[in-house]
Amino acid sequence: MKRLFFALWPSDKVRKQVDSFNCSIPSAPLKKVKSDNLHVTLVFLGNVDAESELILRQSVSDIKAEPFELYFDQLAFWSKPRILCLLTQHYDKQLLMLFNELKRKVEKCGIKIEERPYKPHITLARKASKLIDAKSFSIEWPVQSFCLVESCSTADGVHYQVLQRWCFKQPLIKSNYF
Repeated sequence: MKRLFFALWPSDKVRKQVDSFNCSIPSAPLKKVKSDNLHVTLVFLGNVDAESELILRQSVSDIKAEPFELYFDQLAFWSKPRILCLLTQHYDKQLLMLFNELKRKVEKCGIKIEERPYKPHITLARKASKLIDAKSFSIEWPVQSFCLVESCSTADGVHYQVLQRWCFKQPLIKSNYF
């Protein structure tokens, strides 16, 4: 069994921007998310056996989406999971279309997922007790693919490993030239 989820995985450039912002936040008593683990969860799957994983991979391979942009510009504190996270208030409809299509395909494969409204976010820190004052910021994230990710427990803590990436189709470039 593997602990899996579908996610948006940042480019190195985006990862550095998010990590830089995260480093600007006072750390005590927070448990900050390691830079390598920063991502946006699309659909959390939980423990999945090898056969179901293979069926899932095949099932989502025909998802069609176009590249889109996310803009993270708000720091939030969520009290129940006790996390600090970055939020995006306005996002392209492609994101919700991707989320809904993944959810539909996952459920069609017989995997039960939590029913709750989708809120795209980047978890920065755990064990938070309140919102922290932070400098204003804006992080632009060009999204060109989604990934299947495994959550691996190690002696160093949790590490997220990308197992497969599906690239979005590129939109046709319109030209004034014939």
